[in-house]
Amino acid sequence: MTLTQSTSNASSSLSTISEQISIVSQNIARVNNTNSTRKVANLVSGPGGGVSVAGISRTANKLLLDTYLNANANSQTQSVINTALDQLQNTVGDTDSDTSPAALISKLNTALQNYSSTPQNSAVGATVVTAAQELANSLNSATQAVTDVRNQADSDIATSVANINDLLSQFQTLNQQVVTGTGNGTDITDVLDARDAVLKKLSTEIGIRTVNRDNGDMAIYTDSGVTLFDKTARAVTFQQSANLAANSVGSPVYADGVPIAGTQHTMSISSGKLAGLVEIRDTIAPTYQSQLDETARGLIEAFAETDQSATPTLPAAAGLFTYGGGPNIPATGTVVPGLAGSIKINPNVDPTQGGNVELIRDGAISDPGNSAYTYNTDGGASYTDRIQQLISSLAAGRSFDSSSQIQQTGSVTDYAKSSVSWLEALRQSSSNEAESRQTIADRASTTLSQNTGVNLDEEMTNLLSLERTFQASSQLINTVDNMIQTLLQAASS
Repeated sequence: MTLTQSTSNASSSLSTISEQISIVSQNIARVNNTNSTRKVANLVSGPGGGVSVAGISRTANKLLLDTYLNANANSQTQSVINTALDQLQNTVGDTDSDTSPAALISKLNTALQNYSSTPQNSAVGATVVTAAQELANSLNSATQAVTDVRNQADSDIATSVANINDLLSQFQTLNQQVVTGTGNGTDITDVLDARDAVLKKLSTEIGIRTVNRDNGDMAIYTDSGVTLFDKTARAVTFQQSANLAANSVGSPVYADGVPIAGTQHTMSISSGKLAGLVEIRDTIAPTYQSQLDETARGLIEAFAETDQSATPTLPAAAGLFTYGGGPNIPATGTVVPGLAGSIKINPNVDPTQGGNVELIRDGAISDPGNSAYTYNTDGGASYTDRIQQLISSLAAGRSFDSSSQIQQTGSVTDYAKSSVSWLEALRQSSSNEAESRQTIADRASTTLSQNTGVNLDEEMTNLLSLERTFQASSQLINTVDNMIQTLLQAASS
């Protein structure tokens, strides 16, 4: 090798090492960026032994990225469900809480028993009304909590859909840059990182899977197979509801015109925030609302008054508890949507509304003065038959709608306990599942980072090695220069 060739090779080495040092320095600067992959200079040998940087590649791993996208979407689904269940549980309480419907039914039963001991004491009778009012308020509040959770979920669905459309738009721009850069051979590693970062954010909102195409192109589908992106972003649409009442059905979500959430469909998504929000709005909250409504219906039924005539002809009428459809009694064993939100104390027995508490003992709450509904026909102050009848009615078995997913027969007290237990069991199960899925997502993220991210120790080692190589190449140039100077001096002497 000639001295000139040696100098040329050393010069190319210096240039190449400078580029490598720049790449390593950029890696070190991005060590805390979880979306940045490790960049590596691709070297090629030239004629005569010189080297140059042919391009830059990154340490990507599609299998690990896909694993993370799936784990993240599953984790987000359970996270939003768990949050909503916590909101419901915090509002309603558990079976031991003094504010739970089950506990308040027991409190009402105790008040009735006390009143039965002293039926002539109106003050004790007033405690029955107070206990009943607290129970009705509890059911009203629980219904409002369920309504709030459903409306919040519906609003969050709209936000999620907007986020999805925005991310798909960002992806389209980045994907076009990747395709263009791949075609003309420019460095697209940072653009690929940015595109992967969009995919990570997208998997938070909706479960996705991706397919690589020629020239770096990529297509995105929902976890159920509906196209979200193929050359262009597909529109995801949703019509937010103004207010979801107990009997209201939320609007479905469409992707590219295909329903993917909010309706029974073979292409319905199963993961991501969007899937969890729809499950809350359309399944979990309505089921719990049905249980509250059935509890309210059971109370109205248990305290209903019947025609006491020798030959009864009048229908049963709402007694201590009534509702917007009173004095008629709701159909037995059938959910009346929103009933728990409208149940109230009959004003005819409420002293604060000019009512008479003694009607609890005597009857005719539904229609004061109507002898047909009067139980205490003699007007005795010590009459307890009707109070005892109410106590027995609370403990009596009755039928409940099967759609509420808990027991179909039993007392209204047992049914209320079963409802609260159902919610608590679901919340505990959801909490455990959320923790498990978050652990899987964290592990997937860590594995992806370890395999494709920047390791500071490794990069610092590479930097030191490159600096030594740079020094060696510089020394080679100095040596060759000295040799040439020596030859020139020898030739001139």
